[in-house]
Amino acid sequence: MQTSTDEFSDFINDAMRIIDAGKEKGIIFRLMGACAIRLHCPKFGYLYEGMKRSLSDIDLMTYGNFRMKLKPFFTGMGFTPNEAIIRYYGMKRHIYYDEKKNRTIDVFIDRLEMCHTIQFKGRLELDYPTITLSDILLEKMQIVKITDKDIKDTIIMLLEHDMGESEKELVNMRYIAKLLSNDWGFYYTVTTNLKKIKEAVGEYEALTDANRQDVKAKVDKLLDAIEGEPKSFSWKLRARTGPSKKWYTEVEEVIR
Repeated sequence: MQTSTDEFSDFINDAMRIIDAGKEKGIIFRLMGACAIRLHCPKFGYLYEGMKRSLSDIDLMTYGNFRMKLKPFFTGMGFTPNEAIIRYYGMKRHIYYDEKKNRTIDVFIDRLEMCHTIQFKGRLELDYPTITLSDILLEKMQIVKITDKDIKDTIIMLLEHDMGESEKELVNMRYIAKLLSNDWGFYYTVTTNLKKIKEAVGEYEALTDANRQDVKAKVDKLLDAIEGEPKSFSWKLRARTGPSKKWYTEVEEVIR
């Protein structure tokens, strides 16, 4: 199903309602995923329609010191908790439902633990109302079996934003390079996916040749920064084995 501009706006408005209400209660929430990218991309966001990118839920990150406040907060806003998920995963993840709109709110706590783990301690204050662009990119690139929708998200984000060495409307390539220099598995997944992004730009008719060249140049710039960063001893040791040994965590499907 294609998501229209109005539907994107509706998702983002709902997310901002949660984030703003959280702020009033002293709870920090930051938006993740496609909604965060759409919010950051006023110039190229129109491509979400041309590239037929659909939405299904709202993803948020918060800190563990707000954990006990989450359930009262969301139920107070009229959302229904997934009690089984909260019992089983509650230390790191909560899921709530907007029954009226048949929409899911997925709340991650302190870290995103998927194929690879992304830590958010001290990073939520670096941007508002979303996680940083650097973390959004890592969120997408950590997926070993990357999907078409994640590739589309990444292309749109890269068209809108440059590489840099800070977090203000830039992808902080130094932060990413440093992070990956200590974890060969994460490095391998990210660099493999970045190369897939370069290959994929030719598949979408909504992109111009200039768009394709722009994305490729930015990916190359990031890859150069990653490769140029000195690697830790543990990285070099793990690199000897390479992908012949499993380098990522299998993601357990969460039934919503």
